[in-house]
Amino acid sequence: MKRLITGLIALPLLIFFILKTGSFAFSCFVLVLSLVGMMEYYRMALPGRRTGGMLASLVGGAFFVSLISAILPVHLAMTMCVLLFGLFSLLCIKDIKEAACETALFLLGILYIPLLMSYLVLMRDLPHGIRWIFLLLVIVMSGDTAAFYVGSSFGKRKLYPLVSPKKSVEGMVGGLAGSVAGSFLAKATFFSHLTPLDCIATACLAGLLGQLGDLFESLLKRSFGVKDSGGIFPGHGGMLDRLDSVLFAAPTLYVYARYFFP
Repeated sequence: MKRLITGLIALPLLIFFILKTGSFAFSCFVLVLSLVGMMEYYRMALPGRRTGGMLASLVGGAFFVSLISAILPVHLAMTMCVLLFGLFSLLCIKDIKEAACETALFLLGILYIPLLMSYLVLMRDLPHGIRWIFLLLVIVMSGDTAAFYVGSSFGKRKLYPLVSPKKSVEGMVGGLAGSVAGSFLAKATFFSHLTPLDCIATACLAGLLGQLGDLFESLLKRSFGVKDSGGIFPGHGGMLDRLDSVLFAAPTLYVYARYFFP
């Protein structure tokens, strides 16, 4: 019941921000999602560094803004992040033996969440941007659903048992098939500009990367010893649990839309 109620609230809200808001409001929405995701990540990665995690989230938010607004060139923004975290390590990390590990975890949070989330904003600003965003969601959601049901019904060969014991090779293949079906459904309903080749290419690329994103987040959670990244969505887990596939799929679909779509 919790999963159903959460879905009935979250899905219309997501659709509203994609369809009914301008670029600035959508950017703010994605920024909020990124900040929540970063706070979840730092609570998992560095549970004893709450202040440091909040500061890192703020730096990540500033990095996100610089990426989507072209205030700074990307390489300069990334350089400033590295310098800030180097200064943070010198001033705030007391255990020298843990300094390198903690600094690396701080930097990973910046690269993993705001950098990848920024592609949602960049994608929305492309021609047919709103359609590309919805295509991304359809590919990821149909792939996740198909992978779950195919894996539950027919899964025998484990995909990566050390990271996610329940995922199977059959589920992965079923997920890709579901993504392809979702892409063709998108073509038939709201994105007629896609060719059949576009449907197959986008579904295979974004669908596969989405599954890798799911596995990567599972790897992080298992490494940190937690089951869910958070509890912001009752019955669904945390923000990162909902965005893990999107984080890896969004850059792939953006590159396709920007450089390979007519």
